Parts: sequence; C-alpha cells; structure tokens
Amino acid sequence: MAILTLVDVSKDYETDGQRVKALGGLSLEVQAGEFVALVGRSGCGKSTLLHLAGAMDFPTKGEVRIDGVATVPLSDAAQTQLRREKVGFVFQSFQLLHTLTVIENVELPLLLAGNGQARASARERLKWVELDGLENRFPHQLSGGQMQRVAIARALVHSPKILLADEPTGNLDTTTGAVILELLQRLTREQRTATLLATHSAEAAALADTVVRLRDGHIEEITRK
Repeated sequence: MAILTLVDVSKDYETDGQRVKALGGLSLEVQAGEFVALVGRSGCGKSTLLHLAGAMDFPTKGEVRIDGVATVPLSDAAQTQLRREKVGFVFQSFQLLHTLTVIENVELPLLLAGNGQARASARERLKWVELDGLENRFPHQLSGGQMQRVAIARALVHSPKILLADEPTGNLDTTTGAVILELLQRLTREQRTATLLATHSAEAAALADTVVRLRDGHIEEITRK
C-alpha cells in the first residue's frame, strides 16, 4: 500500500474575490522508501501539494490518503494526531524556537504528544544527524547547516512515515546544501521514510528516485530512475 495517495486532487483559493486554482486534477502515489522531488517554477503548486500531503491543508476536490487514512473526513483532533504520528516537516527557514536549546527543540513534538521518552528519543535523533555534543546550544550558536540538521532531527523524532521538505537547502550554501540532501537520501534509504522534496535545484532533483514536474497546478511529467 502506498504511504501517500492523491486521487484527482484539486485545490482552489479565494483571492480578492477571485477563485484561483492552485492544483487541478492531480493524482500521485508515493511508496515507503521513495525519494520524490517536486520541481517547477514558482507558483506551479509545489508548496500546495506538500501542504495537502501533510494534512496542513485539504483539497477542494479529490482525496488525499496518508498511510491509508483519508484526511478530509477527520475531526480537527484526528487531523492533528495524524500529523503528529505520520508526518515530519522541514522548512527552508528552519523554524526553530530560539529560546529553546537544540535538544529542547527536537523533543518538543514528543512532549506535546505526551511521550515520556522524549529526551532519549531526541538524543538518538541528534546522534543520527551527527549533532551529538551540541544538545545544550541555542539555535543562534549554530551554523545554517547545523540548524537545518536540528530541524531534520525534530521532524524525525516521532519516526514519521512521510517527510515533507520545502526548499530545505534554499538558505544554505552549495556545500552545506549537499550535506543536507545526502542526509535526506540516507534517511529514505535506511529508514524507508517516504520523502517529498520541493526544490528549484537540479542537483537536488538528481538525487531523487522520482522527479515530478509541475506546471500550472498539473503534473507535466513523472520521471523514475
């Protein structure tokens, strides 16, 4: 069974009284351990697709299923639980809380879920991203690449089925960005996490198993290695 399924998905927004179609009739399946790059010009629908895939937004038409669970019929509480259990998010701007230490940032999702093993799990994930020893630093004491690795550790602390990464190398230099991409590739291979990466980078797309090219809210082409 696919970890992520989108069936004939459309998404419309209201802007200044005008109806804008962000996605139109899009269907896609993503399997466990598949690294998918979403590419295309700004405004083509990459971020909208990621938001739907993570149950942060919901389709105007069609169906989105995360690990077999349809997102639309769920209550607000059930949607929150689905995200906490099944989905990890990594953003271009890191979105770390600067008043918290590294380990406090990483363990936060588990603490919010009432997990009593939050600190031990956070240490394990920091070790996996090769940041053990930096647990008590604050984000402002880290490099951009280190902050993004903290963000990845936080996204993975609950062992999600899907990792969604929206331009995760956009604020990083080429060398540091390559390290982050290799980490995402290793995650997909070793832990069988389905990874969706929205990117403008041809180098990033080249690392993916599957490249989905979007244009004006539609899938223009899917290329699989």
